[in-house]
Amino acid sequence: MDVQIEESWKKVLKDEFAKIYFQHIITFLKAEKASGKIIYPPGPLIFNAFKQTPFEKVKVIILGQDPYHNRGQAHGLSFSVPDGIAPPPSLINIFKELKNDLGIEISTNGNLEKWAWQGVFLLNASLTVRQNEPGSHSKIGWLEFTDHVIQKLSDQKNGIVFLLWGKFAQEKQSLIDETKHFVLKAAHPSPFSAAHGFFGCKHFSKTNELLMKQNKSPIDWKL
Repeated sequence: MDVQIEESWKKVLKDEFAKIYFQHIITFLKAEKASGKIIYPPGPLIFNAFKQTPFEKVKVIILGQDPYHNRGQAHGLSFSVPDGIAPPPSLINIFKELKNDLGIEISTNGNLEKWAWQGVFLLNASLTVRQNEPGSHSKIGWLEFTDHVIQKLSDQKNGIVFLLWGKFAQEKQSLIDETKHFVLKAAHPSPFSAAHGFFGCKHFSKTNELLMKQNKSPIDWKL
């Protein structure tokens, strides 16, 4: 199947698209759509993270678990929402930590595309979800696919800063070669856990320090 994905990623992941598990994902999504299920994000945005951040530009990874499952929120970038959509609670907490860390005023705009364009790969472990059913597509093959994405990045690149927020993201640490990459861990920014280790983690300034030590340009986190 010809998956509509940015060209550099297509070359890196072409073997995955030919595997049986990926064909199962395609079949499953087609069946969901045929049965009238509403799936987020919309089809053209499923691989939006890959479109906004080509393989060769990836410098930082912020790993999410699931796309937002409410109407209008998901657009294929972890933690991000489209223009005109109010930032959800976890994203508000990310903005609070940005202010605490770097003095950046809390944004009312939750669209993180500006980060993605600078090399922040905003990857969800599952790339789709059924409306109002969190985790509903977590067992259809996406986790296998995104594990391979993380491994390809780990194997083929150097000096990526991986931001692993919460237990789920931290379980992906074993996929990362820490002899040539950097892993920063903290609690998830969810309102349930942000006060237990996300607030005060200073991951944004630490990320830029690690990038600059490698003579890479820092991320302008201001939206």
